[in-house]
Amino acid sequence: MKSLKAFTFVGLLAFILIMSACSSDSGGDGDTNEEASGDQVQIEMGSWRTEDTEAYQTIIDKFNEEHPDIQIEFNPSKNTEYNTILNTALQSGEGPDIIHLRPYTPGIELADAGYLEPLDDLEGLDQYPEEYLAASKGSDGKQYGVPLNISTTQMFYNEDIFDELGLEEPQTWEEFMSVNETLKEEGYTPISLASKEAWLLSLAHGMIGPAHYGGTEFVDKITAGETDFTSEKFVNSIEAMDELKQYFPDNYEGLGMEDIRTMFFTGDAAMFPMGSWEIEVLREMNPDLNFDFFPMPSATGKEPTVTSWVDGSYAINANSENKEAAKEFLQFMTTEEFGELFTKEFKMISAIPGIESDDQLVNDLSQAADQRSTPYMILVHFAGGNPSTKETIEKELQGMYLGERTPQEVAETVQENAESWYEPLQ
Repeated sequence: MKSLKAFTFVGLLAFILIMSACSSDSGGDGDTNEEASGDQVQIEMGSWRTEDTEAYQTIIDKFNEEHPDIQIEFNPSKNTEYNTILNTALQSGEGPDIIHLRPYTPGIELADAGYLEPLDDLEGLDQYPEEYLAASKGSDGKQYGVPLNISTTQMFYNEDIFDELGLEEPQTWEEFMSVNETLKEEGYTPISLASKEAWLLSLAHGMIGPAHYGGTEFVDKITAGETDFTSEKFVNSIEAMDELKQYFPDNYEGLGMEDIRTMFFTGDAAMFPMGSWEIEVLREMNPDLNFDFFPMPSATGKEPTVTSWVDGSYAINANSENKEAAKEFLQFMTTEEFGELFTKEFKMISAIPGIESDDQLVNDLSQAADQRSTPYMILVHFAGGNPSTKETIEKELQGMYLGERTPQEVAETVQENAESWYEPLQ
């Protein structure tokens, strides 16, 4: 009986094991997925680019082909609220695992405050030029971000309007002013720029300024403390901004970004001083719009220039519980595969050297940035201070356009601000 009972027990146990195995093989999809989901890592990716959600999902899907165990949620905030939301979260020991860094000072300040994870051991960083890495390098010399893209500012122009009036791309400041006069006489708004949103003014000055203060040579001198913002060259750049207001839209003081963009893509305005990120936006708004760009002509006898800078990097939250998984995604962001996909989806210039676009306009801008580049001085070198020098020049230019400041007063106030924090100018 004991032998029979033992045999019966063993047989029953074997039967249970066999049935369990069969159940796993035939009907185990739910169990397998549950087990897999238990092994998955959930990562949040923060950014200010709400308009890029669909494009980022395409990139995340490509990443998941090799890393199905790392699930990434792209969770952007409104552009004007991003800094406050991010800083509040980081100060509370929270925040997204992967952080889209504002370029230069804002991102570097997060690194210096200990909120970011060093990335010096990340493969692929050595392919980037040092000036690209500088956009997210901490004061301790460590690298905290992977450069994402290069942005440029240049003058977009409506090709149909230029053809209609027999206008050509200007090569000198005098030719540029002549183009403005012709456009105005023919009933077009020459330059679609407005002053309600302050950032538009620092952006425009970043493009127009080098035509008067001389570009990189001046930048090298002022960052070394060998000249300052009250110099004749810099004052000339502010005077040029003031002179151009006669070619802005009517009531430009009360207009914002949406207004000036609309004026350009509807053909009411002939030129649009704006960043390279607007290419796809303009095409979406008006697929029939024929537009191109020209570098900013010089007023000092130099070659025309395109202003360029690293417009954001990606970093890892030092308090993230998923640092290794986050590093896998940042590693992917250094690859040629990512660079090509980014350029295709975003129609922007990848920070990864050698990446070409299938879009001719983007490629032309990339080549111009390589050959005619001048830095966005206020953003790259003078975004520090409280308020920052960048914020100061924006506010002062707004005051100038309201008739409350002269170009000389604008320059003097900018200098006073820079002296308060930038050691070479003290």
